[in-house]
Amino acid sequence: MQSEIEESLLNKKLKVIIALFIAVVIIFLILFRNQFFQSTYLLKSFGELSVDPEIAFKNNKPTFLEFYAEWCEVCKEMAPKVSLLKEEYEKNINFVFLNVDNQKWENYIRKFEVNGIPQVNLFDEKGNLISTFIGKQEESKIRDSIDQMEKEAKSNEKIVNATFSVIERNKNRDISPRSHG
Repeated sequence: MQSEIEESLLNKKLKVIIALFIAVVIIFLILFRNQFFQSTYLLKSFGELSVDPEIAFKNNKPTFLEFYAEWCEVCKEMAPKVSLLKEEYEKNINFVFLNVDNQKWENYIRKFEVNGIPQVNLFDEKGNLISTFIGKQEESKIRDSIDQMEKEAKSNEKIVNATFSVIERNKNRDISPRSHG
């Protein structure tokens, strides 16, 4: 009989320990959910909020094109850094995210010879490939390439100051096709 009481107490203690363990795990997951699930959420949102590549290559803005997969651990690790870059530059640069598991993007995967992910391609406003990054990259390295790309784009822009003189038309110097200049 005493062994039954001891066994009953042991079962109760075991149940309490298991319940406490489950409670601790749940509390831990709630408190640290951002660290565990933020990257996966970011990757999903990248794909959903991405600029369509057809539009990106035709709207005369530089383009940041990332090939990724939701199961890719390196993609998940880089997602918060890429998100910061997107927030900072999205007014001036198209951000395109293509999931390599989506058959819809197969032609882009072949065209840009994607054989490792994440792969980031940077294009100038004319759609010319400027840089390619494959695998885990430091945010600063990608940021430097984006900044350099923006500087080159701005140096090619036509700069017009609001203060300028209009050239007056001189009727004595009109040129016609017969005047030979």
